[in-house]
Amino acid sequence: MSEAEIDRYLKKLPPGHRSVLERLRVTMLRLVPEAEQCISYRVPAFRVSGGIVGGFASFKNHMSYLPFSGSVLDQLADELDGYSHSKSALRFTVQDPLADELVERLINVRLAEIVAKRR
Repeated sequence: MSEAEIDRYLKKLPPGHRSVLERLRVTMLRLVPEAEQCISYRVPAFRVSGGIVGGFASFKNHMSYLPFSGSVLDQLADELDGYSHSKSALRFTVQDPLADELVERLINVRLAEIVAKRR
């Protein structure tokens, strides 16, 4: 059901945002193929081992990568030059999407948090 919900979410987006977020979705699933696709806080998200490892959202003038943690972006602050971000959202545009390598680091940091929390 959630995979279909994400499909519906993406279909409502402008073509540029849809294309970038569809690519991000594929990247995230390639990096964590065991992830369960879901909707969390009304946005597409990916759950592994009971914790959300990341998600994304589209807004009028940008898109956001959401690590579902207040510390992931702080841990990678030196790699986020050029991107606007808050504690819980990394913003990007159609013209400057996230590199796969950065997405991988974001997910790995979050996965490490989830594993540490389970101990």
